[in-house]
Amino acid sequence: MTHFSVQHLPAIPAFTPTAATYRSPAQGPRLAQPLWIILAASLWMAIVANAPLWLRMRELSMFEHAGGWLFAIALALIIAAALTGLVSLLAWRWTLKPVLTLLLLLAAGGAHFMLSYRVVVDTAMITNALQTDPNEVRDLLGLKLVVSLLLLGVFPCVVLWRWPVTHGRWPRRAAHNLLQVAAAALALGVFVLASFSPLASTMRNHKELRYLINPLNTIYALGNLAAGPLRRDESVLALRGRDAHLAAPSATGRPPLLVLVLGETGRSSNFGLNGYSRDTTPELARQDVVSFHNAWSCGTSTAASVPCMFSGLGREGFEARRQNAEGLLDVIQHAGMAVLWVDNQSGCKGACDRVPSVTTANLSHAQLCPDGECYDGIMLEGLDERIAALPAERRARGVVVVLHQMGSHGPAYHLRSPGAFKRFAPECTDNDLQGCSRAALVNAYDNSIAYTDHFLSSTINWLRKQATYNTAMMYVADHGESLGESNLYLHGMPYAIAPDVQKHVPWITWTSAAFAQRSGVTSACLRGEAGRPVSHDNYFHSVLGLLAVQSSVYQRSMDVYSSCATSPTDEVAGTPAAVAGQGRKVGRPAAWQAHAATAGMFM
Repeated sequence: MTHFSVQHLPAIPAFTPTAATYRSPAQGPRLAQPLWIILAASLWMAIVANAPLWLRMRELSMFEHAGGWLFAIALALIIAAALTGLVSLLAWRWTLKPVLTLLLLLAAGGAHFMLSYRVVVDTAMITNALQTDPNEVRDLLGLKLVVSLLLLGVFPCVVLWRWPVTHGRWPRRAAHNLLQVAAAALALGVFVLASFSPLASTMRNHKELRYLINPLNTIYALGNLAAGPLRRDESVLALRGRDAHLAAPSATGRPPLLVLVLGETGRSSNFGLNGYSRDTTPELARQDVVSFHNAWSCGTSTAASVPCMFSGLGREGFEARRQNAEGLLDVIQHAGMAVLWVDNQSGCKGACDRVPSVTTANLSHAQLCPDGECYDGIMLEGLDERIAALPAERRARGVVVVLHQMGSHGPAYHLRSPGAFKRFAPECTDNDLQGCSRAALVNAYDNSIAYTDHFLSSTINWLRKQATYNTAMMYVADHGESLGESNLYLHGMPYAIAPDVQKHVPWITWTSAAFAQRSGVTSACLRGEAGRPVSHDNYFHSVLGLLAVQSSVYQRSMDVYSSCATSPTDEVAGTPAAVAGQGRKVGRPAAWQAHAATAGMFM
């Protein structure tokens, strides 16, 4: 039997406090574990930065009973648990604070815009934000934005960076991170199950709330945007309309010149031509134009509507596409015609990628381009010379010019009209639209419509002078706008819940006598069709019909002018618009009208 004695035991070193093991009060706060910082930041974002969510729930009268308060608490805990789990994946020495800083600033910015303009954040809104040009950014800047970013974003970031953290060695940190993720997932599941019934019914009955969950709405939208290439092959461009050709030449021997004015933020209900109580379109009223007053957009933002309306796939087909394809302007070029895109906006969103294009961004003009931003009238300056520079053999077959307006782009509506067209006063000049009276806000917007009226009339007058062409003009806006109805502003709401004012757009047509004689599309005939429901789904086919372009991608049933045409372009039977060999029929306009009439909106 072995015996041990005290002298055989190893010596135990005496414990002496050191700077590494002991912190006096004078040395500041103890080093914190990353979990506590993550929890603090997640709760801040879930509670404070979600003020738009709580405000909307209050408007829905959810806080009038105890169950509503309990649901709000559960929802805040769900948001906090989700954020904790996400951030815990990146809780490393060099990533934790930068990631939290980014989330805090995103949450602050999202809260500001959702509170100021009552917009929501989804993939389309993020796409718009990423495609915003410097002039549009300037319109959104203001003292209120600075204050919101300072209070909701910068202040917690300062606290975050002053909070000392200990991470330890990486194996231990990895284990802690995994445990935090597991704990957050467990908590998330518990909170969801505990509130499942009110959560499911609320999100089903008030779909807008899911787009207000800040900053998870932004994280989801960015992820959805980044995953786009996985759902769609961006490296391949499907060919369309390669069989396009022109019908027999006109009796006059003159080729067509069609100007497509692509409007920006046009509300159909604010056009005098469509029965508005104010006469915002006096010049167009004298031009023998026809307005389709029951027209609906493909989306609620430029980024969604413009590529959709030029694609020819229809709204549902465009959203479901597996790859990009040639569009309207490509088909027109395949028919041998000349095409020119003139942009006074933030780009064509891919619609003009393969056609000649110019931008007004770098132009200078004392009257038309004050302060570095041009009024739409600048697009008519030098237009004759731009057309003359196009290939002569193509011009001999016909010319299509697209004029992409700045139109009524908000929130700085007052910047969209020169002084001579400010007929309605007082005018809102504040980018913080909630700081203006509703009357002043509508005045500013209506003044922009009055200038659009002048621009369209000037375009028609310019077309009347083109002696070598048969001329026509189509004006269609990309989307509408909210001007404070139900406390909503601007546009970009998800289509399913967007109010009609963001989807109901103007569609105006003018044809010269020679063009009408060539095509049979007369104003007298079109007036009989003015009340029919039409949509951006019709745009592609209607333009091809006006130009008498024959192709397998043209569908006469979708051409809003076909009923008036004396010699309509024949539709090739059984060959609807196709991408990569797969036909896809687009919905009829009546379905759009029904959808628009039943779409949900903020109450």
